[in-house]
Amino acid sequence: MADHFEQFHADLRSVAAGLLAKERTVEWAAIADAGWTGLEVPDHLGGAGATFAEVAVICEEMGRAASATSFLGSAVLAAGVLNSLAPSATRDRLLAGIASGTTRSAVALEPFDFVPDAEGADTVLVLTNGGVAEAAVTITAQPVLDETRRLARVAVEHCSEVMAFDGDPGAAVRRIYDRAAVAVACDSLGVAEAMLAATVSYVTMRHQFDRPIGSFQAVKHACADMYVAVAISRQLVSAAVHAVARNQPDAAVAASMAKAYACSTAVDVAGKALQLHGGIGYTWESGIHVYLKRAALNRSLFGSPAAHRHELAQRYL
Repeated sequence: MADHFEQFHADLRSVAAGLLAKERTVEWAAIADAGWTGLEVPDHLGGAGATFAEVAVICEEMGRAASATSFLGSAVLAAGVLNSLAPSATRDRLLAGIASGTTRSAVALEPFDFVPDAEGADTVLVLTNGGVAEAAVTITAQPVLDETRRLARVAVEHCSEVMAFDGDPGAAVRRIYDRAAVAVACDSLGVAEAMLAATVSYVTMRHQFDRPIGSFQAVKHACADMYVAVAISRQLVSAAVHAVARNQPDAAVAASMAKAYACSTAVDVAGKALQLHGGIGYTWESGIHVYLKRAALNRSLFGSPAAHRHELAQRYL
């Protein structure tokens, strides 16, 4: 069974890489046509009935390609929030709309200052005490350093019907934040792996003094450090994805470990990639700046590394 899922994830990764390589900006309709928006939507509502493990594969590939999409806010977060609710006609309508691509939803998590993909969304879901509500909101675009993300400030005017969580509200909200953190960690892992691959390729090709610069000891050590950091990130992210997908009791711990380490690593690896590419790395044409800025924003989204380390430290008090 494990081998079966590994092959399925490999196939999904290959298809995603092929689609995302075509252009950096991928529209919502194209994502919906690929079936990614409905991965976690139950099959009777038009989705694939898959799990967060499959969503994580797409998140990683989007980071690897530095794609500009609405997938994070309008699919990953929205589907996760709706799946955490008790069955209702409104919930099922919104899930079916996400799966078909006819509805693009966004999720406003407090403090509502940097809400992913709220701009242009058909529906904004707001977490309230004990549930989630469709809300009438005022949306103000928030320009950020990373041009591949669309964030906005959301001011809630009034909420309509409040849909109740299916179970303990506190635990449900905790799971939503864990999902968000791990999704961004997956994206950062993709960023780091892309920068490592690009750097190794460059230092193998680039020659100085009639030899590849990758043969210089300082460059070897830098690449080795990047590789080790990326390998550790992959282990932590894989554990966090597994914990979130299976709703394990320690999912919050795994999520914080992955978010803190993977997002810091992506910034460090992209920074080293910039340096090891030499002068060309600082040019607009190299594209490394796109990855560095994406990694920097990922580091702040849904909790900084310091905030997540603080959460982890509470276990020892």
